[in-house]
Amino acid sequence: MPETQRTLEGRVALVAGATRGAGRGIAVQLGAQGATVYVSGRSTRGRRSEYDRPETIEETAELVTAAGGRGVPVVADHLVAAEVEALVGRIDGEQGRLDVLVNDIWGGELLFEWESTVWEHDLDKGLRLLRLAVETHAVTSHFAVPLLLREPGGLVVEMTDGTAEYNAANYRVSFFYDIAKSSVLRMAFALGHELGPRGATAVALTPGWLRSEMMLDHFGVTEANWRDALTKVPHFGISETPSYVGRAVAALAADPEVARWNGASLSSGQLAQVYGFTDLDGSRPDCWRYMVEVQDPDLPADTTGYR
Repeated sequence: MPETQRTLEGRVALVAGATRGAGRGIAVQLGAQGATVYVSGRSTRGRRSEYDRPETIEETAELVTAAGGRGVPVVADHLVAAEVEALVGRIDGEQGRLDVLVNDIWGGELLFEWESTVWEHDLDKGLRLLRLAVETHAVTSHFAVPLLLREPGGLVVEMTDGTAEYNAANYRVSFFYDIAKSSVLRMAFALGHELGPRGATAVALTPGWLRSEMMLDHFGVTEANWRDALTKVPHFGISETPSYVGRAVAALAADPEVARWNGASLSSGQLAQVYGFTDLDGSRPDCWRYMVEVQDPDLPADTTGYR
């Protein structure tokens, strides 16, 4: 995209939890619009987290820069208050402002157990999941929001799984997973009340069925041949790339009327209809409508009219 068309030139973002998945997609798309993006996480080229995966924050930062922005990798464990305070202090010292905060810290894929009751679920894993999914967001907001409020028009995006409407009516995976994702939705609602009168906006945002690095590996496919997975899981046809939700965040960040969404629960598919962006293949997957109207009623997989 030509530089004159970039909508986030001069803006500064922090994507907390940007190593892979949605966080990486969001960081890169903010960079594509010219933003300076600080990308934080625990996985570096010198040391992997307990995920033991190859993605690193350095790689994410390089992708941000290659997209047209400026990527800055910062090692931080968002459960450690001192590390988060130092991260925000660095942004303040180098930029003097923060326009966009994306709380995407998660880290729970190896911790939750499908359809496991609270008494059956491993307690240590369940409690760590809650700390990683909820406490990290609170710690990050505690230190980052004062900097974000320094200039009017700041945006906080709380990343979760599921819309408020969907999660209110559906049991999500297990006790601990359900509580974690619903808590993040409520965090955005609460932040909206605190930020709105102070000239900033907070929203909750969910992608649809995400073709993250881990999901592609799980199905034994790549982004190039992801449709091969449909023979085993036909509903995977509604899935989307991390860039799709990334473009949703970029659209929100560039919207001078973003305050209209304050405190709301949003989805990538919903925002694509409003802002007109597409996924990388030019489609507009609407996963949560598909879930309600096709997948949950156990109808045959058919994405016609949903992407």
